[in-house]
Amino acid sequence: MALLSDFKTFALRGNLVDLAIGFTVGAAFTTVAQSLVNDLLMPPIGLVLGDTDFSDYYLLLREGDAAAGPYATLEAATEAGAVTLNYGAFLTHLLTFLVVAVAVFVLVRAVRRASEEIRDEFGQADAPDQPATKKCAYCRETVPYAASRCAHCTSFLGTDGGPLNPDAALTPGTPASA
Repeated sequence: MALLSDFKTFALRGNLVDLAIGFTVGAAFTTVAQSLVNDLLMPPIGLVLGDTDFSDYYLLLREGDAAAGPYATLEAATEAGAVTLNYGAFLTHLLTFLVVAVAVFVLVRAVRRASEEIRDEFGQADAPDQPATKKCAYCRETVPYAASRCAHCTSFLGTDGGPLNPDAALTPGTPASA
């Protein structure tokens, strides 16, 4: 029974759920990136190069036993049992990777800039002697030192680092002057 309870705690921990959500969104994003490459980028590139389908670009390494080459398509070569080097499919996958990498770079850069703007707006410069993290007194999870709420259990931490005496300005429904 303890094993089941420990697994439940592990599976429902915020980090694992966040990872599952990120993985799902990443998979969906990859599908969109593949569509962008296959449906929007590759046709104009293929038009310039004289062919719109890169998937049939291959190098024949050895003819197949079922039929002798040359083969009109990669599928025909595969059916004949030929050994091929499929550089057209590789180029398509490489372009897909580059599109995803650029999109992730732009997203991370935007988040970093937004984080810096928020830090500048609220004047939360890190002191050199200030620790990077602290423990929430309720759930004992590690949170950033400047956090006013625990990301795991959502309890108020206050600016002094303690959850039992939250700042009045951070407590919902409390007047700012209190």
